[in-house]
Amino acid sequence: MAVLKVKFTKTKRDKLAQILWILNWFSVISGAVVFSLGLFLKIEIRKRKELIAKWDINSVPNTLISIGAIVCMINFFGGKICYDCTDANKFNRWKLIMLPYIVCTLCFTFCIFVGAIMCYTMRNELEESLYLGLGNAIKFYKDTDIPGRCFLKRTIDTLQIRFQCCGNNDFRDWFEIQWVSPRYLDMTSEDVLDRLKSNIDGKFLVDGVPFSCCNPNSPRPCIQYQLTNNTAHYSYEFMTEELNIWMKGCREALLDYYTDIMRSIGITTFVVWVFELLVLLGVRYLQTSMRNLLLQADPLCDSDGWLFENSFVETAMWNINKIKHLGKGNQISSGSSGPEIYF
Repeated sequence: MAVLKVKFTKTKRDKLAQILWILNWFSVISGAVVFSLGLFLKIEIRKRKELIAKWDINSVPNTLISIGAIVCMINFFGGKICYDCTDANKFNRWKLIMLPYIVCTLCFTFCIFVGAIMCYTMRNELEESLYLGLGNAIKFYKDTDIPGRCFLKRTIDTLQIRFQCCGNNDFRDWFEIQWVSPRYLDMTSEDVLDRLKSNIDGKFLVDGVPFSCCNPNSPRPCIQYQLTNNTAHYSYEFMTEELNIWMKGCREALLDYYTDIMRSIGITTFVVWVFELLVLLGVRYLQTSMRNLLLQADPLCDSDGWLFENSFVETAMWNINKIKHLGKGNQISSGSSGPEIYF
């Protein structure tokens, strides 16, 4: 028994073909949108490539770019098919192609859904990449004279100013690394020498942060050094001076930024998936109704269309048996006349 069978008159078939022709062109536009969103995400990630440790997170934008391009081509081709389906004679040239086309479109429609899901599952992987990448970039903040690292100071300062953040997890990350270049340390100063000797690795560590951590909303001049020493500054209380520097870590700020982008892209991609699924269902009805029309003598008569010719269980069993027979078709039996292959 056919699943969701619908009877189509000549007028209904023509209207369905015309509507699907228009919807396929809208699908081309939606594919271009997915392509553009994937390209936008890739550019946004590449802008901060020096802050991202693992580049395998590019799998999400690359998937969206590939899916978008393929959706454009498939729906452009589908528009031509639907346009010719208004004429039974023109449909003859497509009747053997439509079923493979529907199967292929179904596969890529599923890929669109996977792409939408990937936008939401990327967060944990991105968080780990940002944690490692920002940690390394902060360590090399002082290396303004070393080729390949000289740009990291500007990158980190620009990042902290734009995203109003400080450090990797928070501002205390700067306490654990030497972020002042040795060329700017006065080696004749006893304080500098004491700090270098007091550290087992010979690093110049201070309870201070770069200028880019300063919060311009603070009512007092920014305090960058001796942040934890209340006696070093007049009318200063370390635990209550939240406006002095940015309290949020840059990893959290960047993660929120990319999460908002991926959430928007995921919603858009999901809408495109639903739209593509509806177009695919319409094409399936058009294909089955036109196929049944060719079995009749009168091209103007009514014809039935459906999603599946048999029930879901019967269709599944038929496909499973088909796959089994394909596997058995390659069996080789040995005999006196040599090997024989059965298909």
